[in-house]
Amino acid sequence: MLLGCIADDLTGAADLGVNLAREGLSVMQVNGVPDELALPEADAVVVALKSRTIAADEAVAQSLSALEWLRSRGAERIYFKYCSTFDSTPRGNIGPVTEALQAALGGRIVASTPAYPRNARTVYRGHLFVGDVLLSESGMRQHPLTPMTDANLVRVLSAQCRRPVGLVSVADLEAGAAATRDKLAALETEGHGHAIVDATRDEHLAVAAEAALGLPLCAGGAGLGLGLARRLAARARPGLSGWKAPTGAGPVAWLAGSCSQATLGQIAAVRDRVASFQIDPFELAADAGCARRVAERAVDALGAEPVLVYASAAAEALSKAQRALGVERAAGLVEEAFREIAVALHAAGVRRFVIAGGETSGAVVGALKVRALVIGREIDPGVPWSLAVGGEPLWLAMKSGNFGSPDFFVKATRMLR
Repeated sequence: MLLGCIADDLTGAADLGVNLAREGLSVMQVNGVPDELALPEADAVVVALKSRTIAADEAVAQSLSALEWLRSRGAERIYFKYCSTFDSTPRGNIGPVTEALQAALGGRIVASTPAYPRNARTVYRGHLFVGDVLLSESGMRQHPLTPMTDANLVRVLSAQCRRPVGLVSVADLEAGAAATRDKLAALETEGHGHAIVDATRDEHLAVAAEAALGLPLCAGGAGLGLGLARRLAARARPGLSGWKAPTGAGPVAWLAGSCSQATLGQIAAVRDRVASFQIDPFELAADAGCARRVAERAVDALGAEPVLVYASAAAEALSKAQRALGVERAAGLVEEAFREIAVALHAAGVRRFVIAGGETSGAVVGALKVRALVIGREIDPGVPWSLAVGGEPLWLAMKSGNFGSPDFFVKATRMLR
């Protein structure tokens, strides 16, 4: 295994996986740390955890377990994948997980960047931009679980880490891979355990990857992973993992739980064109049979056109539910509803699911008992179709809430018809 990856959520794992596959690597995604799961061989394996917003000590434990499994399968190097908007809090989990993996792998400096210019995520002088605005001025400022109010990643990561955090600047990267490698070495000599890496162009990520290739651990978004894959592509064995598209037509379900602006726009684009059903946390809290009835109505509506079930809501409505029910309970009610709805749709013959949101994706694949996926065709930057491994064929397109074009749901569906 050329590259073993640990991702802190499912859509982030798929984002990384499709970038690795696009560079010619064969890629498998496993959901959770496998036990005796039999897998095809692959150049890269991405272990998808649900560790982004859990307690830091539990996130560390899960990540170390994933590391042990990857190393037991011969992973030559490790990549810790987190979100391109650096979703975290002052307590973690990016810093604690990175330092736990770092310690287990010998303590070398870790090059880290969420930059992904292809998807409008750039880092300059250590500050993360989403499009043309600082992270702290983007919609991430109001994120319900990981509100990002500071765009200075050196400062944010320093608050989570025991070891100092340095910066590899654009100027270092423009000087080439050798100069960047020297900068990483100098920071390490000075006692830094981490280096936030600038990147305003994809070429910067290629330089950073070449400079960091000899390190046992790197961390970041899908962009730096792409750079590493590009450096490893000459040793790739494409086609091992066995992606295949479905033949013929079949019912399609669109499930959306993300409240990001991108997902809200994508729902608005299709809500009046297909059978649509909204689930509300207040209704779920008041009525134990609410999710079952939504599932029944969605099943009855299956046909030539997709059905849409969504819990996505604007920030004001989301905040109201969280204040009244509590953040964890509101999220838990929605996730449990999606589990029940996904199982009902699957029982009714749905084998193609398009899912928006990391938490929603985790709920659905857990309910459908999907243990591993082959990464297939890319729909939009960072979002692939994937095929479940083992059992009957099941195709899943899982996207991060902020990803995808306005016509994402339609585009994804057309690709498999």
